[in-house]
Amino acid sequence: MNPIRSLLKAWLAAYIFGIGVAIYAAAQQPQALNLTGDYWGTHDPSVMKEGKTWYVFATGKTPEGGQFQVRCSQNLTDWKLCGQVFDQVPDWIHKDSPGTVDLWAPDISYANGEYRLYYAYSLFGKNTSGIALATNKTLDRSSPNYKWVDHGLVLRSVESDDFNAIDPNFILDAKGGAWLAFGSFWSGIKMRRLDEKTGLLSKEDTGLYSLASRSKPADAAPAKPGLPPDWEAVEAPFIVHHGGYYYLFVSWDLCCRGTKSTYRTMVGRSKTVTGPYLDQNGKSMAEGGGTELLNGNDRWLGPGGESVAMQPDGQDLLIFHAYDAKTGKPALQISTLTWQNDWPHAALQK
Repeated sequence: MNPIRSLLKAWLAAYIFGIGVAIYAAAQQPQALNLTGDYWGTHDPSVMKEGKTWYVFATGKTPEGGQFQVRCSQNLTDWKLCGQVFDQVPDWIHKDSPGTVDLWAPDISYANGEYRLYYAYSLFGKNTSGIALATNKTLDRSSPNYKWVDHGLVLRSVESDDFNAIDPNFILDAKGGAWLAFGSFWSGIKMRRLDEKTGLLSKEDTGLYSLASRSKPADAAPAKPGLPPDWEAVEAPFIVHHGGYYYLFVSWDLCCRGTKSTYRTMVGRSKTVTGPYLDQNGKSMAEGGGTELLNGNDRWLGPGGESVAMQPDGQDLLIFHAYDAKTGKPALQISTLTWQNDWPHAALQK
């Protein structure tokens, strides 16, 4: 064989292999989507797809004064404000928590033939809080079956508790068992078992499971009067099952402070839904562990309040909010979620 031709073939094979490796590597890199339309002003986004439409539920009032903004998109990039869940704060919450002005942290899911929206009410910086449940047969406002039904209180916390009943997340485990993760500050992220049919607390399993907390630093500053200390800041749990693990996503540090927001998104994994969740170094999240997934950059600050959309036949997504580094305004953010060595990776716009 001609030695020059052999060298050319070898070089061509190596070149093609290199292109293949580069394409594969690029495909494994997470991508931040460029959004248009009405995506500003979004906090704590939770996403669900029905038919060809994506719906994002978020903390915040609509221009009409309704609770929980709903945004719609056909392609995940072009968004419009398309509704609300409640016209106002339910009367029973006004009676239970007279100081409540807004509802927080909607979590949308689908189970037992219905859409379930878990949501929270509280007073800022207090753990006198509650998590409630509303259901709907459809998310399509044009359907005659569209109607949100509020089922009231699921779980509450009181001042004597060491946890805070806000930031709910509904999980179905690999065997179909239903769970509710929740928590903010205090002793961290907790979990309760739910009744699969009703979505309310299980009467058989009444245990309170601890999933994640923060470790107190040696130089921790004292708490401000009436508020929990900043070093306790862990909230916004979201759990998904991927491969052989459950993954717990949380937000560390401080939200909702504009250009002073310091949220960052952390993650750990466990073989069982109740934990222990370990970070990449093997440290338990219940003991302050966590692997960083997202942090702020020069363009966007405080990425957190996250939810995850797992796509059995498509691209997994991380949905979260972040703050414009110049104006401090919050906005919806979406990143593809890639998996390398059984760990998730996401991207923030630059």
